[in-house]
Amino acid sequence: MNEFERKVEESGTYGLRCRGLDIIQVNLGLVCNQSCSHCHLSAGPGRTEAMGRETMEYVLSAVRRARPALVDLTGGAPELNPYLTRFITALKDEGADVQVRTNLTALFEPGLEGLPEFYREHGVRLVASMPCYLEENVRAQRGTGVYEKSVEAIRRLNALGYGVAHGLQLDLVYNPGGAFLPPDNVKLEEDYRRELGRRFGLSFTHLITIANMPIGRFWRNAGAGDAHTEYMRLLMGSFNKDTLDGLMCRHQVCVSWDGTLYDCDFNIALGMPVEQGVPGHISGFDPDMLAGRRVITGEHCFGCTAGCGSSCRGALV
Repeated sequence: MNEFERKVEESGTYGLRCRGLDIIQVNLGLVCNQSCSHCHLSAGPGRTEAMGRETMEYVLSAVRRARPALVDLTGGAPELNPYLTRFITALKDEGADVQVRTNLTALFEPGLEGLPEFYREHGVRLVASMPCYLEENVRAQRGTGVYEKSVEAIRRLNALGYGVAHGLQLDLVYNPGGAFLPPDNVKLEEDYRRELGRRFGLSFTHLITIANMPIGRFWRNAGAGDAHTEYMRLLMGSFNKDTLDGLMCRHQVCVSWDGTLYDCDFNIALGMPVEQGVPGHISGFDPDMLAGRRVITGEHCFGCTAGCGSSCRGALV
């Protein structure tokens, strides 16, 4: 039993177990046009991992059997997987509700000029990385020129109805610029609406706040020794038992680019697949076994239970 599991047990919960496959999250690869400082997967232009068509066929079969409420496509930059549009079309043909996590700037990559229109035509939900409404903070996390491209991408999506019209959801994602927890979600969303609206006339649906996990590129860039100790002390000291019911690992399964199954995208980064005894690869997908599996945890899980909680869907309480 690790330190996180001991803390969970102290709260009255004896072992985290999945409660159902509401979401199938699919990581399409680690290829990305950016190398963000907070990326838990250390994605970037130099990565080559990408999901192929055979694995996508297995995912389609899994969606057909499990009928999740949402298929959540992530990366890297999912737009850089060459089979993305065909995969989305096939998912929609199965009646799936599809969401794509975009870094916004990938929409300007050569050959992807018509992707926003494709998203609109197929009713794809969008979750877009916009870690701050201030240029200097975005530049520090994501690089020079990213803020301007992100603003232009949101402007273009707004013109298509995203974040404006009913049914065209455009959520923005905030990540802290350092080793601290996200501020109050409601207040921060008000700040985003005011500042992005006043400066650029931009609109969005919701703001999602996600804590930086003590893994990947963020953890390497956070320093070492005392810096790591202090952040882990903050996460562990901010443990909130009220977040446990909403943890994403209890409502989903995550498919890596090679078809390996994980409890969450963070466990992909750490190479911690689902528990032994349940199907470990999408080719052997069994919705009943996977829906009741025990969740594999580690000390990084304190990042999801600190304060108001954090998951791919944002704050939990």
